[in-house]
Amino acid sequence: MKNKKLLLLGCGLVALSAASLLYLMLLFPLSAKEQTRYVYINDGDNIDSVYAKLDTIASTMQKAGFRMLSSVSGYSSGIRSGRYAVKPSESAFTVWRRMKNGIQEPVSLTIPESRTMDRLAGALSRKLMLDSATVAQSLANQDFCAAYGYDTCTIAALFVPNTYDVYWNTSLEKFMKRMVKEHDRFWNKERTEKAESLGMTENEVATVASIIDEETANNAEKPMIAGMYCNRLKQGMPLQADPTVKFALKDFALRRIYHNMLTMDSPYNTYKNVGLPPGPIKIASIAGIDAVLNQVKHDYLYMCAKEDFSGTHNFAVTYQEHLRNAAKYSKALNERGIK
Repeated sequence: MKNKKLLLLGCGLVALSAASLLYLMLLFPLSAKEQTRYVYINDGDNIDSVYAKLDTIASTMQKAGFRMLSSVSGYSSGIRSGRYAVKPSESAFTVWRRMKNGIQEPVSLTIPESRTMDRLAGALSRKLMLDSATVAQSLANQDFCAAYGYDTCTIAALFVPNTYDVYWNTSLEKFMKRMVKEHDRFWNKERTEKAESLGMTENEVATVASIIDEETANNAEKPMIAGMYCNRLKQGMPLQADPTVKFALKDFALRRIYHNMLTMDSPYNTYKNVGLPPGPIKIASIAGIDAVLNQVKHDYLYMCAKEDFSGTHNFAVTYQEHLRNAAKYSKALNERGIK
């Protein structure tokens, strides 16, 4: 009888120890870190690479618990790509269940005001599970752009530089559909009606806005510049916008535009061609777009950067007045040795 009691006691202690061990392995926090960490699972990851990615985050015993859960559940044959949060207070069981069910933590993605689609592709690949070369090639493909209502020159007008919550492993197709949805949300009835009242399409507004954005970072001045460019369009005058020449040359570091650059053969050379270029020269800012839609009505036809390098401009109605402004700016450039 005594031996039986001892045996039962021993079995009870073993069971209690096993239960305590399982509790430690499965229900204690998986992460040894004090801050939330993230595990990025790619499409090509296998169970070993998943474990390797947890090595820098998980405590030894809790990592063993995650392995045990993965083994008995068949997780290795159903690994889902994504960005998964590992919070300090969450158990191995909670994290395992989230990863097994594909419950991701979204990425806060800000669409940058990129000057080229190559640069946009690079920015996206740094934030999402997208290959920059694939994105760049797609945005340079007419058929791909046409599927979303654009061409390779106007595709920049699709993107609205806001911040969006998206999943890290979103496909390019899903990303583009999301951008179409956000574009349509941005171009609400009020903005659409303002564009129509100006006799402009959304793409044309974005094109003018992109030029204005490159002319100045001063949002307060943008409606004035918008009014000037629209005055030129109405009169059939060339826009003569220096940023379009920089875009055509793909040299965005230029500080001065020289006469020999103005004769280059490019549809983006607004000194040589009348009207708007084929599309935006960058992803236009919201401030730039709204500046076009809410432009200041005036009679100015010319502008020149101020000689104080404040980032603002001197405006002129006549060409003679403009030449005086240009001379002051040229003198300031020479004095500073800017070539």
